[in-house]
Amino acid sequence: MDQLRVGIVGCGEVVQIIHLPSLYRLADKFRVTALCDASQVVLDAVGAQWNVSRRYLRYEDLVNDSEVDIVLVANPHVYHAPVTLAAIATGKHVLVEKPAAMNLAECDAVQAAQEQAGVTVQVAYMRRYAPAFEQACVIVSKMRAEGDVRLARVHDVIGHNAQIITPTSRVVRGQDIPQAMLAAGKRSEAEAIARAIGPVPKEVQNAYMLMLGLSSHDLSAMREMLGMPQRVLHATQRGGLYLTATFDYGEFVCQFDTGVDTLPRFDANLEVFGEKKYVRVQYDTPYVLNLPIRLYVGEAHGEHGLVEQMLHPSWGDAFVNEWLALHTNITEQRAPKTSIADYRQDLVLFQAMAKLMA
Repeated sequence: MDQLRVGIVGCGEVVQIIHLPSLYRLADKFRVTALCDASQVVLDAVGAQWNVSRRYLRYEDLVNDSEVDIVLVANPHVYHAPVTLAAIATGKHVLVEKPAAMNLAECDAVQAAQEQAGVTVQVAYMRRYAPAFEQACVIVSKMRAEGDVRLARVHDVIGHNAQIITPTSRVVRGQDIPQAMLAAGKRSEAEAIARAIGPVPKEVQNAYMLMLGLSSHDLSAMREMLGMPQRVLHATQRGGLYLTATFDYGEFVCQFDTGVDTLPRFDANLEVFGEKKYVRVQYDTPYVLNLPIRLYVGEAHGEHGLVEQMLHPSWGDAFVNEWLALHTNITEQRAPKTSIADYRQDLVLFQAMAKLMA
């Protein structure tokens, strides 16, 4: 069928603000048939708003629903791998929000299950589906072929999401989740982090969580554009919220820096510098739909001049592009570029960084 049926596990802000409107725009290709959330308040409010009658408090019930072809996994991070495994076990395709897994053991379990079942599991790295980013990758690939990459930089310093979400969106939040369930989630999260990076100081644990969240977008995009680095030369953290790293690519290095502060802005970009050209992809907050992701290319102009082009390949939203890619991957049986195997490389980098931080 051209129209695929979507069941959503976790109906929080990213689903309410981004995914449901994106799926509404793609109604010829997707239909939301079921919702799941641990909060009955959120479940009923979102279900009523989007006219979805099949509502579940347990993800086990949603993944077993015969009216679901794809499961969007968007609940708290620590449950992403268990829900993905449960969906695969019932023959469902999966779009899983980052982090797709908390550690390598979880990731390998998901990959093994996906390969055995033959279903599609796509990691929701929407930045990599932006036309500006994809065009930048083509330009950088040519620069690398010509040996003209000297330095790269990945930068992402942002304010808290709530500073942008509160004045621009209406989000239903539930206060009815049992405290025992919340406490169990915290324990599971701590155990999953310990399995990933061992007994480390609390600040390094927080830094690892930041890598799994915000930094996974940055470094995943870095890998698609530049490939997997040879090694991590250095990595630091301060307070668990400000991270730096240097990645060794042999003929050049890539500098990475990120942080979360209290300024209401979103400053994220990926830059590649050569002797003859520079390329910059500039991202904006995903919580305001359809903000353009722009590509800047600078080159020499005449003997003493410089010209910078700003390329905005198309209007639209990267989340919509990622859903379109998922539809193609499922219906044409293509492997996603943001596969679970691809995601594993991020975990390898995160563990190397955490080791140096510790």
